[in-house]
Amino acid sequence: MVGNFKANESKLKSDYLEACKDNDFKRLVARIKADDELARKYTSKLEECVNNLKKCSKCKGLGECPFECPGLILYPRVDGNMITFEYHECKYLKEENELKKKEMSSTAFYYNEPIQIKNASMGDIDLTDKNRLQTIKWIKDFYKKYNKDKHLKGLYLHGSFGSGKTYILAALLNELVKNGTTTVIMYYPQLLRTLKESFGKNNNESYDEMMNKFMTSDIVLFDDIGAENLTAWSRDEVLGTILQYRMDESLPTFFTSNLNIEELESHLAETKSSVDIVKAKRIIERIKSLTDDIELISKNRRV
Repeated sequence: MVGNFKANESKLKSDYLEACKDNDFKRLVARIKADDELARKYTSKLEECVNNLKKCSKCKGLGECPFECPGLILYPRVDGNMITFEYHECKYLKEENELKKKEMSSTAFYYNEPIQIKNASMGDIDLTDKNRLQTIKWIKDFYKKYNKDKHLKGLYLHGSFGSGKTYILAALLNELVKNGTTTVIMYYPQLLRTLKESFGKNNNESYDEMMNKFMTSDIVLFDDIGAENLTAWSRDEVLGTILQYRMDESLPTFFTSNLNIEELESHLAETKSSVDIVKAKRIIERIKSLTDDIELISKNRRV
């Protein structure tokens, strides 16, 4: 046993000394600030990284990338008493992703919303209704602060039917689009049906593409949450997944509802097949973490 250990140690040292004859190998070890004792344990993996970096230095674009995942290269990082290896984007992949981001910026995505919501404008909001003053003050403050801080809390705006909740928030989001913000405004009850129908079909957007958009867009508005026919899938797999991501990334998220937050919790707890108070509370805690809460009770403008 002792003899085998010494033999292995001797081979590690020999392999490491041989690898250090390559200046690129020595530079990589120095760059990640690994001492010789630590680097020696990972000689073969570090050599693999060096060889890949050499290939990258001669590459002229993603079309020539020799790796299984084009644009991604394994790179070492010292993590305590070990070295971990993570995939990093090459310069060409970064450029491509930046270009996609620019193409996507200044875009509003509407799901099952009427034309008046798509055309909603802050300049057309009725300012004579005193019941709206708190909400209007809030959106004006948000608009002023958003350019300096992209991680503000959104708003849970609830209240009476036809009081203009959706129009007011859509007007804010439509205005922010002009400044390069990507927004999603979705009529939530119908959206769930759209998502369900997207499974296994060649639609314009797949389920995964839509979910990714809802999770990662700069700002998202869930319109009329609480009006949907609740299922465990819609609560846990759709809503829970989106909100968890947006909470982790501190992305502004908005809601309109005819239910206050306590009523929404009761709604989220009960599906056709079961009652789950704990899962409902989890969703509500995410909403509370993401939003301020304002009630808007006003005349019905749909009449």
